[in-house]
Amino acid sequence: MSVSVKGELVRRAAGENIWLGNPDSANESSVTELTTHPLNFEVLESEEKVGRAQWDEIQLAAAEKQGDLVIVLLGGRGAQALHRLLGEISQTHEADELLNRCHIFTQDALAPMRMDNGFSFVRDFERLLGEAFFKKVKSFTPMRTDTSDLEGELTRYLDRLRSLGGIDIFFLGFGPEANAASHLAYIKPGSGASANDLAGVIPVSSSILEHHISKFKAGGSIVTSEDEEECRRATHIFTLGPAAILSSRRVVQSVVDAATAPSKRISYRNLLDTDISVDAGERANQMDENPGLWIRLHSNARSLILPDVLHA
Repeated sequence: MSVSVKGELVRRAAGENIWLGNPDSANESSVTELTTHPLNFEVLESEEKVGRAQWDEIQLAAAEKQGDLVIVLLGGRGAQALHRLLGEISQTHEADELLNRCHIFTQDALAPMRMDNGFSFVRDFERLLGEAFFKKVKSFTPMRTDTSDLEGELTRYLDRLRSLGGIDIFFLGFGPEANAASHLAYIKPGSGASANDLAGVIPVSSSILEHHISKFKAGGSIVTSEDEEECRRATHIFTLGPAAILSSRRVVQSVVDAATAPSKRISYRNLLDTDISVDAGERANQMDENPGLWIRLHSNARSLILPDVLHA
C-alpha cells in the first residue's frame, strides 16, 4: 500500500491535537495494509561521514529523477554536518545545477513565533547553510510561524508541498520519549496521528520547550534573552505527519547525538526490536504509543547512526 496525498484536506481532532490529512484519515484499518520492514541501519564512524552520506543521497536522487527535487530538511543536530557541507558546496559552482532543481521544505516548527527568532529552525538553517545556498535552490518553503491562524498557515504549507508532486527525500531525526518510546518530526506519543495524516498542530508542553531551548543552545545557535522569552510563550508545534513520511520516495534518518542524549540508545533499540502487530487496533495503538515506529512501515528507509547509538 502507498499513502495517497491527493484530494481535499480533511481536518481531524484527536484530543487537543489537530490533524490535516486525506479523506480516509479516520480509517484506522489502512495502517494494517502497510508492510512492516526491519530498519536498514548503518553505523558510520563520525558525524561528518553521516553528513557526507546524506549528501550522497541527494546526489543519487538527482541522478535517478529528471526535473525538480523536493527535499524536507531536518532541524537540530542530526543534519548539521550535512548543512555545513551544503553551505561549503554552495560557495562553489560544483553543484549549482543540482541545487537549482531543489525545492526545500521544513518539517516542524514552534508557533506562534517570529520567523527571525534565534530558536527557529529557519534561523539555524540560515546560519549553517548560508546565503549562497538559499540563492541557488529553486525554492525554500518554511512553515511560517508568525501568524495567529495556525491551521490556515499549515493548510497553505501543505497545498504548496502537494502541488510539487510529493517528497523525494525526507530527512528524519529520532527523539527519545518515556517508556523507551520515540518521536519522528514532532509526532509525539499520544498525539493520535494516523497513517493518513499529512501534518498536525500539536499543543506544546513545557518539557518540550525546555528540550528545544537546551538543544539549540548546545548546538551553537545565536540567541537572545528576548528570543528565549518568546520561545517559552509558544503554544503549539507544527509537524509533518505519518502520511508525509510514508508517501516520501526515500526516508533518510540520522542519529548522531546519543552521547549527549543517552536515552536515545534504549529508544532506538526498542525501534529495532519491536514486533509490530498485524491487528489494526493493536497496531494503531503501537504507533500512537511509539511514533518512531512509523519509519518501520516505509519500504525505502535508511538509518544512519554513530557507534554509540548501539553501545555506550
